[in-house]
Amino acid sequence: MTVPKTVPWAAPLATAPVRATVTVPGSKSITNRALLLAALSERGGTLTGALRSRDSRLMIDALRALGVPVDDSGDQVVVTAHDGLHGPARVDCGLAGTVMRFVPPAAAIADGDVHFDGDPRARERPMSTVLDALRALGADIDGDALPFTLHGKGGLPGGSVTIDASASSQFVSGLLLAGARYEAGVTVLHDGKPVPSLPHIDMTVRMLREAGVTVDDSEPNTWRVEPGPIAARDWIVEPDLSNATPFLAAAAVTGGSVTVPGWPENTTQPGEFFAEIATRMGCRVTRDAAGLTVHGPGQLQGIDVDLHDVGELTPTVAALAVLAHSPSVLRGIAHLRGHETDRLAALVTEITALGGGATETEDGLEIRPMPLRAGLWHAYSDHRMATAGAIVGLAVPGVEVDDIATTSKTLPDFPAMWAAMLEEERR
Repeated sequence: MTVPKTVPWAAPLATAPVRATVTVPGSKSITNRALLLAALSERGGTLTGALRSRDSRLMIDALRALGVPVDDSGDQVVVTAHDGLHGPARVDCGLAGTVMRFVPPAAAIADGDVHFDGDPRARERPMSTVLDALRALGADIDGDALPFTLHGKGGLPGGSVTIDASASSQFVSGLLLAGARYEAGVTVLHDGKPVPSLPHIDMTVRMLREAGVTVDDSEPNTWRVEPGPIAARDWIVEPDLSNATPFLAAAAVTGGSVTVPGWPENTTQPGEFFAEIATRMGCRVTRDAAGLTVHGPGQLQGIDVDLHDVGELTPTVAALAVLAHSPSVLRGIAHLRGHETDRLAALVTEITALGGGATETEDGLEIRPMPLRAGLWHAYSDHRMATAGAIVGLAVPGVEVDDIATTSKTLPDFPAMWAAMLEEERR
């Protein structure tokens, strides 16, 4: 069977400073955690403002495969009461890290076999850390990466486990989310290089506590979840702040202003850090009742920044750095080599193909602004690589993105949102 090639998307060129208000859909990270917690409560729950995208669809389908009733036909997503998780089941993880790393720890309490698989690139992503941890906690699993089969026994002893989570914070979060349903709860100890994306673990801990679960994170690199019920509750999903950053970056690149309504006052989302990054690159950032607004400068300045805790922002920051007027160094992001694609290698390849200067370091990137030319920007089936190409295309005529449809992973209709933002600028 021949797979049809997608038609390259011509990235729109900004002809004037972008001035727009962009409403961003709900957070993928919060949506998929809330869905899983609602399923594990067995009494259900509702989500208001939930993201509707490929990643959230994969999570809903995974839960349905395990016998959880989920109704997403209305404005809210409703998980209703059920009698527990069960197999036999087949779970398609796609390329969603939150599905491949969060669902197996939950499926470990299912009754019956659960088979997991995903996209070709998903089979290359690290999984042995969480699978070995589940084995140590009492699970029976065939395989060390996708595809694998978990032989559910209707429960899991749980207990204490030591892992190296330096490749992904999702290994910790996945175990914590299901830990309250293990007979002895779970204690996760991290032993290795610093855990990346710690705000995502903070998000997990916060949501567990909101669901009535007792979590002790008072010791560094140690998280203890007590066994007990998970409360049914109504979740209000914040806008996805990481998905907001490409639109805010449009203001930075063009010297315009973009407002994202509903920006939370207090949040554990990594996207919150973008306000500081934009400020350090010369932007002015304001917060008021309308939301968060980035006002772009006359010239973007380069930045030397550690993105270890907010690695998902790297493609957006790299796109800004390419268009800045001084060099940039992005540090602490070696773990991005194991994301949807090797993001460091991909960014270097695409930036240099357009004439820019970029090199990999041991833990990040060095970017040297140089005159850019038209060309094809490859997305590598990675939604954040695709949006980075769109940002560059605002300032460089003739940039095309080979697979803009991959943005549907977390943004249902990015091209239309991007066009609407630019149309607002022209009014």
